Amino acid sequence: MKETVLNKFEEVFGDVEGVKVFFAPGRVNLIGEHTDYNGGHVFPCALTIGTYGAARVRQDKKLRFYSMNFEQLGVIESSLEDMKPEKEADWTNYPKGVMWAFEKKGFQIPKGMDILLNGNIPNGSGLSSSASVEVLTGYILREFFGFDVSNQDLALIGQYSENNFNGVNCGIMDQFAIAMGKKEHAIFLDTADLSYTYAPVKLKGAKLVIACSNKKRGLGDSKYNERRSECETALAELQKVADIKGLGDLTEEQFEEYKTAIADPVRIKRAKHAVYENQRTVKAVAALQADDIAEFGRLMNASHVSLRDDYEVTGIELDTLVEEAWKVEGVIGSRMTGAGFGGCTVSLVQDEAIDRFIDQVGKAYLAKIGYAADFYVVEIGDGPCTL
Repeated sequence: MKETVLNKFEEVFGDVEGVKVFFAPGRVNLIGEHTDYNGGHVFPCALTIGTYGAARVRQDKKLRFYSMNFEQLGVIESSLEDMKPEKEADWTNYPKGVMWAFEKKGFQIPKGMDILLNGNIPNGSGLSSSASVEVLTGYILREFFGFDVSNQDLALIGQYSENNFNGVNCGIMDQFAIAMGKKEHAIFLDTADLSYTYAPVKLKGAKLVIACSNKKRGLGDSKYNERRSECETALAELQKVADIKGLGDLTEEQFEEYKTAIADPVRIKRAKHAVYENQRTVKAVAALQADDIAEFGRLMNASHVSLRDDYEVTGIELDTLVEEAWKVEGVIGSRMTGAGFGGCTVSLVQDEAIDRFIDQVGKAYLAKIGYAADFYVVEIGDGPCTL
């Protein structure tokens, strides 16, 4: 891939003098969905697929961006002196947002850049192509300009830029998983205080398979912000009767005791998901540490049911992928992953069942939905790096 991006860089920008090549992974969340902005735990891992970037520093303030994933858009230009989100800037609002955020945090970017990207994460799939681009951009800025920021800072700056420049009210999980990724480990992250531990993922005769629904979704214009606001209202109602900072502070028993404080039945369901999903995540990591893969799979399945029935973020595409997965012998667990409303599922599948899984689920999905899903057998990889 390094040669591919260098060759394309030369073709687009004329030469490769002063160019370096970088990589930032995508991520998948194994369990703990819609808990990250509710003060709960998440359990994501970085993947070996992600975003490759070739970049160099210019002698002026100009920014030139090119993506091999959106070649029809050509080179998109802007300037460090005019950093605001623009519709016509398209995907470049993500790297521009990070540059804007660096400057907001007191890191002045002295010169413009030429940046070419090529991602092998499916766009709009829910595997965090946007967060991958954000962390990659931050990593590139640190490498070229020597900014004193840690990988954890890169995650926080990426989240800040997405919240404040791109207007998506995302939590910290995506950027954190990408910036802090570790090969063959998932990150057990408490989003309330950013304390985390790495948990080895030993699947022993099984692999992670991502199924991409190919239903495109945009977080900013989806019901994501609506769900977030429902949880914030429910939290405020619960705080009148319980001393809590986030929904993640409650056990299932405490929630059942206090839930009558929530005035609206829909908000009760939303809050229930946040509380129960957080506890499922804690139990799932304990199961993995005890080598109980079957229990881990059972909790994945329960997570999907809760996302479908209580949080209502799945939709027919994701439900079809998961429900068909559950029918295949050798599937240990399957659930939607990411924000929902399209995107992907993640399934834990025994090695000998992978081909059957892809064939059976793929055929059933095509027959019901009318277009095909894509499948990726993935491995857990490291965080961002220079190639």
